[in-house]
Amino acid sequence: MDHTLLAVVGPTGAGKSALALDLAEALSGEIVNCDSLQFYRGFDIGTAKTPVSERRGIPHHLFDVLDAQNGYSAGDYARDARLVVAEIARRGKVPVVVGGTGFYLRALLEGLPGLPGRDEALRADLARREQARPGVLHRLLARLEPSAAGRIHPNDVQKLIRALEIRLLTGGAPPESGEPLSGYRVVKIGLDPDRAELVAKLDARVQAMFSSGLVEEVRGILARGATGEEKPFESLGYKQALRHIRGELTLEQAIESTQIETRQYAKRQCTWFRRDPEVHWISSVGQAIGFCGLSF
Repeated sequence: MDHTLLAVVGPTGAGKSALALDLAEALSGEIVNCDSLQFYRGFDIGTAKTPVSERRGIPHHLFDVLDAQNGYSAGDYARDARLVVAEIARRGKVPVVVGGTGFYLRALLEGLPGLPGRDEALRADLARREQARPGVLHRLLARLEPSAAGRIHPNDVQKLIRALEIRLLTGGAPPESGEPLSGYRVVKIGLDPDRAELVAKLDARVQAMFSSGLVEEVRGILARGATGEEKPFESLGYKQALRHIRGELTLEQAIESTQIETRQYAKRQCTWFRRDPEVHWISSVGQAIGFCGLSF
């Protein structure tokens, strides 16, 4: 008999963490992180990471497992998350995977195709090109792999480098398919808040993040040895706080930039998850509990 695995998805700010806690509490579950930034220690305020004191005693996995200097790929996540999920299921509990990083969830559930490893010389060359002519990598990817360029923001240099690295090393040949996760009945639940309400909530949340000490949190991370060039500093809120510390943005500009980009990010998340016909869309936590109650 297959084990049950719940996946709670949706845009940032929709209430995924609260829903996941309610589901885990009701269904004897444990939380598995699927937010690419919440893996990192010390990055708390800007990620809306649920404080330990508010986790209701429910085990949380794959939170605070990396230092800022550590790299982490979707393949790394798929490997680690599958081990965690298997252990939770072995103990008779329900894995509740929660987060808005759609590509990582796909890696966990569907597996990743066999991709070439890192070519440090090629990556360094691509990084130099982008530094000399900002935007050149996205334009190059748009010519070589238009579908990939359409999924990656022009400012996400790390993803652009990886996409070009794969394209150039494989010559465009489609890689072999990955190995899907087996032995689980997967139930995907998507939170679908009202658009206007979500925008207002996101703007208020960004304001609260800065008011609650996001800039001070970044100063502390830097004081502990980070340079600001690590991957977590590319994320929303952290890159703006870093630019404010460096004198490139006023506090007001940093807040406004974060609000604008957060709204854009939420829209991209909605688009990503809307493409998945397996997601059961709900508008409230109560509806999810009812749905799962019928399903189990």
